[in-house]
Amino acid sequence: MKNYSTSLDNVFHALADPTRRAVIAKLGRGSASIKELAEPFGLGLPTFLKHIKVLESSGLIASEKVGRVRTCKLKRGNLSTAQKWFDEQRKAWESRYKNLDNLLTTLKGEEDES
Repeated sequence: MKNYSTSLDNVFHALADPTRRAVIAKLGRGSASIKELAEPFGLGLPTFLKHIKVLESSGLIASEKVGRVRTCKLKRGNLSTAQKWFDEQRKAWESRYKNLDNLLTTLKGEEDES
């Protein structure tokens, strides 16, 4: 996986804000209207809609308007992309730590022999 994927950058940008993370968490439990999503934050609707726009442009959510109600739902694909990136980073660091442990064990053994 590329370290500098535009979609991955957009996901991390979207998740950098606590309001947007809370929206993602809420949508993880099921679809919700904009009104339901905005209610806990005490933000004006125009301000909150900017957060929704960022989440939509990152591909993390989709919204659909039926009548006067806009409903949002979570799109898990880009979250999976971020999870894969984290998994790759975790594997790389685990390998580095294992190599360091092996080196320290070897050095300790050489020190004990002296």
